[in-house]
Amino acid sequence: MKIACVGGGPAGLYLSMLMKLRDPEHDVVVFERNENNSASGWGVTFGQGLLRRLYDQDPDSAREIEAAAFLWSDQVTHIHGEQLVAPGSDAYNITRRRLLDILANRALDLGVRVEYGHEIASVAELSEADVVIASDGVNSRIRQEAGDFQTHDVSGSNKYIWLGTDKVFEQFNFLFVPTESGWVWAHTYGIDSASSTFIVECAPETWHGLGFAAMSTYEALPILEGIFKEHLSGSRLIGDLGDGTKARWLNFRTISNLRWHSGKVVLVGDSAHTAHFAIGMGTTLAIEDAIVLADSLHKHSNTELAFQSYEQQRKAEMLTTLTEARWSARWFENLPRYIDRKPHQFSALIHARRSPLIALLPPIVSYLLCTSADRMTFLDGVRHWVGPTVKMIYGRRKPTLSQWDAS
Repeated sequence: MKIACVGGGPAGLYLSMLMKLRDPEHDVVVFERNENNSASGWGVTFGQGLLRRLYDQDPDSAREIEAAAFLWSDQVTHIHGEQLVAPGSDAYNITRRRLLDILANRALDLGVRVEYGHEIASVAELSEADVVIASDGVNSRIRQEAGDFQTHDVSGSNKYIWLGTDKVFEQFNFLFVPTESGWVWAHTYGIDSASSTFIVECAPETWHGLGFAAMSTYEALPILEGIFKEHLSGSRLIGDLGDGTKARWLNFRTISNLRWHSGKVVLVGDSAHTAHFAIGMGTTLAIEDAIVLADSLHKHSNTELAFQSYEQQRKAEMLTTLTEARWSARWFENLPRYIDRKPHQFSALIHARRSPLIALLPPIVSYLLCTSADRMTFLDGVRHWVGPTVKMIYGRRKPTLSQWDAS
């Protein structure tokens, strides 16, 4: 089978590897428009579940990824002058550049051809391919040109910018800082021994009020460093993305498609779906797409049947995650509902943000449900709405009368 992967991100590279591992006779090529020494972005994060799947699929690359990963467990919320720690499970973080290097080198070793600096503008250029993998991201040209996928593209209201910093945050941190124009916050976590991802987010009113609309990235960086000076401790923010481009303010785009395949073209990763960065699942979902699609293509000789099987399985598997991502994004877009709560209440709500119940109930009611859901049997029927993190955070702590009074 001749397979062309358009886009050399994690999904395209991992799929190319898996197809060669399943059948070395496959003719597999990856077309990446950027040069070999460039990769957009800072770090990506994934959990133990994905790492286990990587070892199941290809232990060689999995060992390299694990060895290169920066590990953290706890999450810390900084709000109203307090730091609240929520214990969690291990999370693995790695620079995007390092991850792509590992996957590309492994693909080359397996016989995949990787053509850097080669942009594919149309499927017509790939007439000899039996299968075309659209792994070219949220702005996928292949998706836009190749068929009727019935794409739904919704932009969030908040503004965000994906930066880096030379300060190493050894835990995941939510940093909330008030300004004269409203709250600004950062999602930040270490990605290696020398740097961290630092995603800044704020409401559009705050973004305009602080003047960011009229500033270049480099003009905005000193202002952001001033806003987060207490947390950066003299370290700098970095706006260069590593591929010759600069970070810029964006609105997060939630991409979904009614159909994931058309003719010989099939969508994977961000070209098929996006999940808000607040849940940190983008890379995981993309690689899981690659695993399921490779299995399906290997199992079914008929590509149409393979595409249908892949699409049905992945849509079912991702339903909960993508729903949680939307509720999580909405939580941050409605920050004024929660920001004036006491720090321990705010921390509880931010860690339960994936639940639709949090958006529907008054914050104080949501908080009381969070802190009591594991102890009060009559709440068993709604516990699953509150979210899986609640048990992890509050399962060992029985609410006292003073807690209820303080609320």
